[in-house]
Amino acid sequence: MKPSAPTSAVAVAEPGVGHAPAGPPPAVAFHPARPRPTAYLRLAKLGMVDYYLSLIVVVSLLPASGAGVLGASSWAALAAFLLGELCLVGAAVAYDDITGYRDGSDAANYGTDAAVRRLARKPLLAGTLTEADALRFARGALAAGVLCWTAALALAPHRPWWAVLGVAAAALLVPQYSWGLRLGYHGLQEVFLAAVGWAFVLPPYGLLTGRATALAAVEAFLFGLGPLLFGVYSNTNDIAGDRAVGRPTAACLLSRRGNAVFIGALSALETAVIVASAVLGIVPWWFPSALLPVTAVRIAQFTVGMVRGDVLRGRLIGIRAHRILVVALVAANALYATTP
Repeated sequence: MKPSAPTSAVAVAEPGVGHAPAGPPPAVAFHPARPRPTAYLRLAKLGMVDYYLSLIVVVSLLPASGAGVLGASSWAALAAFLLGELCLVGAAVAYDDITGYRDGSDAANYGTDAAVRRLARKPLLAGTLTEADALRFARGALAAGVLCWTAALALAPHRPWWAVLGVAAAALLVPQYSWGLRLGYHGLQEVFLAAVGWAFVLPPYGLLTGRATALAAVEAFLFGLGPLLFGVYSNTNDIAGDRAVGRPTAACLLSRRGNAVFIGALSALETAVIVASAVLGIVPWWFPSALLPVTAVRIAQFTVGMVRGDVLRGRLIGIRAHRILVVALVAANALYATTP
C-alpha cells in the first residue's frame, strides 16, 4: 500500500516500450544469514504502525460516549480486531510488493539508490524471500485476518448492521489494493487510503457501543485523512514508476501545479473539518485549539514538500503529523469526557 511504498522514484519507460524490462527483475542481493521471520516482518511492513493506531482513538472515544467500563468480551473483541488489522494490512502490502516485483515498478523505484533506500524493506528485491514465499504469506495473512475479524464480530457486545457491513467490506477490499480488483490501478488509490482509516475507527466503535455518533464520525474522518496526507507525497515522488505500470494516481493525472493544489486542498480540508465540527457543535469549542499542533505541522509539511520541493521530507513530516493527530485526539477525548 502506498503509505509504506518506496520513498524515491526514477523515470522508467512503460513495460514493453523502449528499454524498460518486462516481468520481474532478478533479485539484486541475497542474504542467506538473514533470519526468515525478519524477512516476513519486513514484507508485512510492521514498522508502519499508523493504521494500527486507530483502536487507540476508538478506546479514547468511549468515555465521551458514556460507554462505561469495557467488559472482558469487549477487550477480547478489540484484540481480535487489532490482530485482524495486522493480518489484513500485512496481506495487502505483501500483495502490493508481489505486484511491484512482477511489473518492475519496485525495481524502477529502488534501483538507482538501493543502499540509501534500505532495500531490505523489499524482501523480494533483496532476495531474502522468493515470490512463492510472499504469496504463501499473503494468503495465510488474509485467511488469518478474516478469522480474527469473524471472532471480533462474535465477541463484540453489539452488532449494528452498518458496523458488520463495514467490517465485512474492509475485509473484502483491503487486500485488493494491488491484487484481485487492483483498486489502486483504477483511479481509486486516494479514496482507498482514506477509507481504510475510516473503516478502522467507525465500525469497531459501533461494535463496542452499538451506535455511531457525530463525534466518532468526525474523528474517523480525520484519522483516515492521515495516511492519505502522507500517501499523496509518496505518489508525488513515484510518478515515473506509477505511470510506467499504469497506476493512475492523482499525481500522475494532474500537472505538477495541479497536484500541489490537490494536496493543499486535502490539507485545508482537514483544518476545515476541525473548525466546522466546532462551529456546528459536534465537538467542544476548544477542539480546534487542541488540534492546533496538527494544523501547524500540516503547514510545515506543505511548505517543505510542495513549496520547497523536498517531497520525501514532506512525507516524513506527514507521518509525524498523523501521529500527533492521534495524540491530540486522545487528549481532546480525555478532556471532553471530564468536561460537564
